[in-house]
Amino acid sequence: MAVLANLKVAIALLLLIALFSILGTVIEQGQTLDFYHENYPEHPALFGFLSYKVILAIGLEHVYGSWWFLTLLILFGTSLTACTFNRQLPILKASKRWFYYTKPQSFAKLPLATEIVGGNLTQLAQSLQSKNYKVYQADDRLYARKGLVGRIGPIVVHASMLLVLIGSIWGSMTGFIAQEMVPSGETFQVKNITEAGIWSASQVPKDWSVRVNRFWIDYTPKGRIDQFYSDLSVLDKDGKEVDRQTIHVNKPLKYKGISFYQANWDIHAIKFTLNNSPVLQLPVNKLESQNGGRQVWGTWIPTKPDLSAGVTLITPDLQGTFLIYDEKGNLLTTVRTNGKAEVNGVTFTLKEAIGSTGLQIKADPGIPIVYAGFGLLMLGVVMSYISHSQIWALQIGDRLYVGGKTNRAQVSFEAELIDVTNVINHQAITSRVAA
Repeated sequence: MAVLANLKVAIALLLLIALFSILGTVIEQGQTLDFYHENYPEHPALFGFLSYKVILAIGLEHVYGSWWFLTLLILFGTSLTACTFNRQLPILKASKRWFYYTKPQSFAKLPLATEIVGGNLTQLAQSLQSKNYKVYQADDRLYARKGLVGRIGPIVVHASMLLVLIGSIWGSMTGFIAQEMVPSGETFQVKNITEAGIWSASQVPKDWSVRVNRFWIDYTPKGRIDQFYSDLSVLDKDGKEVDRQTIHVNKPLKYKGISFYQANWDIHAIKFTLNNSPVLQLPVNKLESQNGGRQVWGTWIPTKPDLSAGVTLITPDLQGTFLIYDEKGNLLTTVRTNGKAEVNGVTFTLKEAIGSTGLQIKADPGIPIVYAGFGLLMLGVVMSYISHSQIWALQIGDRLYVGGKTNRAQVSFEAELIDVTNVINHQAITSRVAA
């Protein structure tokens, strides 16, 4: 315990936590093996050593949930606790104890001290009380202090950091991250979990689901994506709507501690008719772009009952325009939503392009604890900046000895003590003149 209470050990642990937190931010978390193999090859390895093998061996693909990162947090929390009990609490206890100086020679040990001829101890006490000092007086001796809360500040800071660590550990053990790609109009439950803590099973919703009423994209006049939107409804186990919100990037749906973020999108299917047929639906597939070109989606539509002929539909987005190509790859025409086109002697009518919303779903029960810790940390920092100031005084005959010290803001304290002694000295001179 004594080793962990050492300041150098605490700083070393904090630096290690900061280092691995940076790595967890720089290195993409929770991706597939193929992703790391492609982006972090062995030859050439990033920085000469950081390859996918190193990342997977150490666990840098899920830093914040790894056993060694949680161990670092626990060790740092233990270090803070040990420091609080071994250092901060004894300092606070010592600060609460007070005593009187009984000899003039004792004042020579103080950083600031003076001697006032004709000074009055009672007048000094009144002047210190007016400056919010708590004054203790016995006969010819006086002790005054203020700012004891400044000694409590470091303890509050330590407690707040412990709360942040507890919240982080609790979130890692009980939270989860999931991803779902859901077409408009469909209902889903959270199932595709990509990261989960060892106690996260109770957080996964089982008695309610979410329906994607509609997904759409707003585009700029130049055809670029402006914003993604998903109209979501939360349904109870009987299918009754209990909440409904429209989410977009940076505005998630939050329900029972679970957040649904707008993260991705896709084109799921198209609805169409051929001549006077009923409305048909075919899936649309994402096509591999060539040479880093723009991503497109496409499908093949038969124009003869025996499937011997057909056309290919291609679209780059959800703006509702499809390009129609023949079997040789020649562009025949374009068609928009609710538009018609004659292809291979058949009237093709595009009814609707169905989009899919990509949702990232997160549950982190430790967040309220972390927020409380940060709030307490700000309070503790403010408290720590309050000076703990102490003043002693001793009356011997017509001489008043005054001295004091503070743990910070030395210049301000010196000005305050000079102001107090000047008032007492002025009163003493006035009394002598009057006499």
